Amino acid sequence: MNDLFASPPPQTLLLIDGSSYLYRAFHAMPDLRNNAGLPTGALYGMINMMRRMTADYPKATHHVCVFDAKGKTFRDDMYPAYKATRSPMPDDMRLQIEPIHAVVAALGWHVLTVPGVEADDVIGTLAVQAAAQNCQTIISTGDKDMAQLVNAQVLLVNTMTNERMGRAGVEDKFGVPPDRIVDYLALIGDTVDNVPGVMKCGPKTAVKWLLEYGTLDNIIANADKIGGVVGENLRKALPDFPLTRELLKIKCDVDLSGHTKGLDALRTPPQNLDVQKQIFDTYGFRTWYRELAGENASPSGDARVKAPAALEDGAPPPPPAVAANYETIVTEAALNAWLSKIQAAPLVALDTETNALGAWQARLVGISLCTEAGLACYIPTGHSYGGAPEQLPLDLVLATLKPWLESDAPKVLQHAKFDMHVFANHGIALRGVAHDTLLAAYTLESHKKNNLGALAERWLGRKGVAYEELCGKGASAITMDQVDVERAAHYAAEDADFTFQIHALQQVVIQADAGLAKIYALEIASQPALFDIERTGVLVDAAKLNAQSAELGATLMKLEQSAYEIAGQPFNLNSPKQLGEIMYGTLGYPAKNKTATGAPSTDEDTLQELAADYPLPKVLLEYRGLAKLKSTYTDKLPASIEPRTGRVHTHYAQAAVVTGRLSSSDPNLQNIPVKTLEGRRIRQAFVAPTGSHIVSADYSQIELRIMAHVSQDPALIKAFLDGEDVHRATAGEVFGVPVGEVTSEQRRYAKVINFGLIYGMSAFGLASNLGIGNTEAKNYIDRYFARYVGVKQYMDRTKLEAKSQGYVSTVFGRRLWLPDINASGPRRGGAERSAINAPMQGTAADLIKMAMVNINDWLRVEGHQTRIVMQVHDELVLEVPDGELELVKREVPLRMAAVAQLAVPLLAEVGVGSDWDGAH
Repeated sequence: MNDLFASPPPQTLLLIDGSSYLYRAFHAMPDLRNNAGLPTGALYGMINMMRRMTADYPKATHHVCVFDAKGKTFRDDMYPAYKATRSPMPDDMRLQIEPIHAVVAALGWHVLTVPGVEADDVIGTLAVQAAAQNCQTIISTGDKDMAQLVNAQVLLVNTMTNERMGRAGVEDKFGVPPDRIVDYLALIGDTVDNVPGVMKCGPKTAVKWLLEYGTLDNIIANADKIGGVVGENLRKALPDFPLTRELLKIKCDVDLSGHTKGLDALRTPPQNLDVQKQIFDTYGFRTWYRELAGENASPSGDARVKAPAALEDGAPPPPPAVAANYETIVTEAALNAWLSKIQAAPLVALDTETNALGAWQARLVGISLCTEAGLACYIPTGHSYGGAPEQLPLDLVLATLKPWLESDAPKVLQHAKFDMHVFANHGIALRGVAHDTLLAAYTLESHKKNNLGALAERWLGRKGVAYEELCGKGASAITMDQVDVERAAHYAAEDADFTFQIHALQQVVIQADAGLAKIYALEIASQPALFDIERTGVLVDAAKLNAQSAELGATLMKLEQSAYEIAGQPFNLNSPKQLGEIMYGTLGYPAKNKTATGAPSTDEDTLQELAADYPLPKVLLEYRGLAKLKSTYTDKLPASIEPRTGRVHTHYAQAAVVTGRLSSSDPNLQNIPVKTLEGRRIRQAFVAPTGSHIVSADYSQIELRIMAHVSQDPALIKAFLDGEDVHRATAGEVFGVPVGEVTSEQRRYAKVINFGLIYGMSAFGLASNLGIGNTEAKNYIDRYFARYVGVKQYMDRTKLEAKSQGYVSTVFGRRLWLPDINASGPRRGGAERSAINAPMQGTAADLIKMAMVNINDWLRVEGHQTRIVMQVHDELVLEVPDGELELVKREVPLRMAAVAQLAVPLLAEVGVGSDWDGAH
């Protein structure tokens, strides 16, 4: 909790900006209502956020939630136009304020409202009073004005963006320290509160001036020296600055004597479970009501739009369709009006339309935005068909939106990583991606389709315009820049609108479950790290690959000739029909397996069986393996080099594999063989530039360590805690010999057993793998389970859990759905094996993502030049300048080992080389 404080605080005051939370909850939640028709969305969201803060900061000694009071404040008297542009509070929000105050108090928080001032002023005053009594303060808000309060004893957190900022964090985010935030805001103004600034002065200009002149007073003194239009605008704004600063400065000396008796009176009060139960009952919050009233209880106010803790009840029922109010933006005035809308909105859905689907090739054709359900716009900029209407210049649109796009203002997108690349292609660093409906869908239902069309049907019960309806399919397909503007506008605005609405419903489910919320936060945090990895790319030696490709081509020709000689005639090695005729007709091989049509099979498993006794299958297997290497890697990789960077930039699909692992494509960098000479030679072409090295860092025996943790088997845990060779320890247990007397053959058997059982290997599979009889293999498995009872109990328990709930979970809460777990026949057997293995693979995927995020953030924050260039299953591959090599070798394994605490220690190992193969 206190990692940003200089020392652990003896007391901690947790201050919540209740008004900020209220607006955020109201706009983030769908239209939830109980069976009496009362709105409940803001109440539900508020409870979720308050419970989370209590859980995130368990050692806080004082809990206070501050709300704005009714009526005017002293700022309204100073400046009647203050907040005049804000819409009046919606009636549905107003109806929820009283129960929100009641439930916040019942959850164990002091609730304060002080007339005549804002919640910010009460928070600032309490923070100052706490500091005077050696009590450090954590303020949770989404309001950027609060950054002025940060100091050595005050920390700022934003649960929407998962930010935690001390003084250095404020300076990193805004470009100025906390004591210059008021000056910074006075220059840029505050659109939300209708506080004027300097016209056309954005954050970058404000920071530039403050870095050059130090303070606003010095900027004012040197205003005549600043040229251009913005300098002229500065001079026009000079009379406003005294008022502006007073409006923006948080008052830290509010008289609170009539509202609290001092800090001691604000110590954490006890929770009132009776009031909680009554509110949960009235407003229909079933999961929370059952926590207090019993598992079978149901609240009398059962909500019409439900907020279940899990998906066994299904997603919340689709809400009524909202009338679509979509606008096509073709004037600068309309663009500026929408800029004001998005600046004032608590959350904005954002989408892009492009002229290509490849991340590196895509260029903007238009941008769509949505600020509330049904209210969206499309800004066309690049439709270039004959007769296309006049559109705003792309440079003008990007210049207008860039400060917002690059700000931390919360945004929600569908597959944001693609849009990050698109904006990067235009020199814009998209920030503030707080949510992604693709990643939320993946968190909730990784086994289902997660494209926007599928999500709209599943969550909204609506079918929107499909991309193919606009652009067509196949060879006759056109690109978005050739689509009629009005048709494209409806499609694009609808995408943003659907994204906004789907997000609200998804969060009802995710935020009701701590495990899902944690996994979703991990996926959101992984996205910018993966973007950085993709954007950096990896250096590949094309000459090496071209030479190897030529050698492989010559070898393939020789293998073809060998196959012809064995067959006694030439034939097409890639034709299953001709191959079947040669093997089973001409050569008379026994038909081991058959295809679905009844023909003798020539698949890889069949060839493996026959290769033990016949020469042609052995040649064919070698031919196929080398041909795949040639076509997939040595031919494709040189052609995949991006001319602008000289590097290969793979695409990591973050939401494609049900276990949480990444998949790599265009090109695939994750399946290059590591055990064959040819595969290692391909890895030798992945090189470091001059003055750098490749560092490979991976977890040691990660899935076995996870098995020890989830099974809690004492013998397995002991082996890891004692630092033993776990395969040698297993061999000692299975073969009943002292560890020191285990032979290399026994260790090999134990290794196959250890890894095989994780993957649900049967006695038959083990016998086949080790080349022993089925009875002997069964005896080994029986002996293993007799020694590792906890592992057997885990496997049995996991299969039962999977059957009862339809999914298994990783250590960190990722749900791995098993649709076939209650099927019959082979499908069920496969699902049962997956039930055992998926938590291991999924937890390993979670850990490597945690490590990737940790290390990527460390490299960025510390300003190091080292970059992660690949993530390959349990391995991170880094490109490290020589001057940082010792630091990286020391720091990376420590960080990887520290991302989580399991029952056994995590161990990460690093290797160094001039190329990827040499780093192993």
